This record gives sequence, C-alpha cells and structure tokens, in this order.
Amino acid sequence: MGELHGRREAVPGLRIIAAGPGRRGNLWTYVTAGCWSAVEKHGHGPEFALTAPAGDESFADLLAKIAYYHAGHHLDLEHSMPIGEPWIPGSSCDHLLVSLPYLHGPDLEHCPLPNGHARILWTLPVTANEIAFRREHGHEALEQLFDEHGIDPVDPKRASVV
Repeated sequence: MGELHGRREAVPGLRIIAAGPGRRGNLWTYVTAGCWSAVEKHGHGPEFALTAPAGDESFADLLAKIAYYHAGHHLDLEHSMPIGEPWIPGSSCDHLLVSLPYLHGPDLEHCPLPNGHARILWTLPVTANEIAFRREHGHEALEQLFDEHGIDPVDPKRASVV
C-alpha cells in the first residue's frame, strides 16, 4: 500500500485516456493526462502514448508505470525504460523506447494546454537487444532498422531487428 501511495503522490491527478479503434485501423491508443505537470518546466512537459492491438486494462496500467517512472527519471525523446516483463505475455519486447508519435502523425505530438503545452511522445515496445544496439549505434540507426524491416510496432510476436 505504501508503494502505491508513493506512486500516486509522484504524479497527482494522473489519468489514462483510452481511445478505441477508429476509421484508420483496429488499434487502441492509451494516453497519459496530467503527467506533464509532475515535472513541467515553464509550462511545458511530456505526456506519453502507448498503442496496443486490443483494449485491456493492463495497457493502462503499463502507461501509469511509465508516468511514475518519468516522475523520477524525467523521460524524454530517445530515452528508454525497462518494463521488467514482456509488454504482452509471450512478447520478446520488455523495454519501451520514447519516440515521436509516428503511427498517429505530427498532429498528436503538440497539445496546447491552458497553462502551457504538452508534448505527446510515443512509447514503442522494443527488445533488450534493440536497446543495446541503440546504445552502441544511436537512436537514429535503430529507427532506420525499424523502417528497413517494416516492423509492426503493436505485434506482440514481432522479431527483434537485431
């Protein structure tokens, strides 16, 4: 109970918005709301999005973990976060890579708020080997591999590109 209470205090007022499938596909998108205020600077801070193949409470829980991790580690573009387990049971992806919201287009990235501005960043499930490759060769090189392999970022069974 103490750990959960500490997490709630780290990001007070955190909400997770779940958006079901729309006209452009059958994917679910989960977005934090209130995360930016935990570490905002001059009215600016990030929110995080996670895209998933189905609607499930576990994805909202994972996004809440991202928000709490962010409160202590200040995640930003090109950062990563270990999950400690597969993002979906049976998946080899057990890390998240903070990236631009490529799946949703540039309109999702910038969100004006009454007291500032939130930048919505995408959390892409990746493997430990992909994180190791990024550390050695850089974020751009890893994203290029994703493009070359044409990965489906929400496929829980996708193979590592390295």
